[in-house]
Amino acid sequence: MIQIKEIRPVKSELKRFVTFPIDTLYHDSPYYVPSLVSDEMRTLQPGENPAFDYCEAAYFMAYRDGRPVGRIAGIINRLVNERSGKQEGRFGFVDFIDDAEVADALFQTVAQWARGKGMTCLTGQLGFTDMDKEGMLVEGFDQVGTQATIYNHEYYPRHMERMGFVKDVDWVEFRVKVPPEVPEKMHRVAAIVRQRVGVDTIKYTNRRKLVRDYGEAIFKLINEAYDQLFGYSPLSDKQIEHYIKMYVPFLPLDDLSLVVKPDGELVGVGITLPSLSQGLIKSRGRLFPMGWWHLLKAFKGHNPVVDLLLIAVKPEYHSKGVNALIFDDLIPCFNRFGYQWADTGHELEDNERVQQQWQYFDYRQNKRRRAFTKEL
Repeated sequence: MIQIKEIRPVKSELKRFVTFPIDTLYHDSPYYVPSLVSDEMRTLQPGENPAFDYCEAAYFMAYRDGRPVGRIAGIINRLVNERSGKQEGRFGFVDFIDDAEVADALFQTVAQWARGKGMTCLTGQLGFTDMDKEGMLVEGFDQVGTQATIYNHEYYPRHMERMGFVKDVDWVEFRVKVPPEVPEKMHRVAAIVRQRVGVDTIKYTNRRKLVRDYGEAIFKLINEAYDQLFGYSPLSDKQIEHYIKMYVPFLPLDDLSLVVKPDGELVGVGITLPSLSQGLIKSRGRLFPMGWWHLLKAFKGHNPVVDLLLIAVKPEYHSKGVNALIFDDLIPCFNRFGYQWADTGHELEDNERVQQQWQYFDYRQNKRRRAFTKEL
């Protein structure tokens, strides 16, 4: 018999919720990359995550004979619902053993919670905002995950279909070979952009100055560039301040590309990071006692993989070659640090404008993930 328990958003209970996939479901998986436990705990607590200004959530765990066998979060993002005109509940942070009774109990519980809040459909996997991991993996189960994406067992999507969920959207990801030099055509395009469009890349060597000059501007640009994407939840000023403190101080400055006009206005940004996947796997999502060492090695040691976390460009600069300018700046840095491969972020499968940029490279699609949806 399955017992469902609601988890209160307090540290003692949330820790069981957060560590279930790390310590139980994926403890021996070579592909699963855990989030930092401390980061995920903050994400799930109303007093720590500014998204709760317009979101609400409930967390549930499934038990059999006193042992945890699954978890799920129900989320309502009122801001996104107001923008879309939908009454949509989200499910996220979902993990479960390969058992229909467990999956049914978890999803029936979240569906009942969402209906009680007036929701008419349930969609996921999604987080509170696009800063959270999203999209259930449906292809690429033999590929190591990244710190910014979800890994799940192959049986997850089969249970979703069995329960009557259908595809809402798909995202695709690519593994790109880092070339020994900037592809000639891309380099020519970048030169033309500098001359005709009048923008160029800049670098920083001081993080405090970066935060002062462009910390807020980076996230406001992300809001502007991603505004029309599936389910996008614009970041509030409070969230922007939160993410500046959370992420910007740790960005390797050589792996960050800023595209600006002569007056300093930011029109494009490329954010990349040495892959933390192996460090997170070895640390099991903990900084202590020795997790910090594994993560430091990923940052400072020989790392063959760089994660292309995101590229954001002002809409009026789309199709003007700004992306070529960003790669013209980053590829020499990638070679200097010895990166051999780049893993892209997840891109909507019909976003041809973004995917056309990979034509200059040796690349392959290696993952696909999906948002499932169901009427309640």
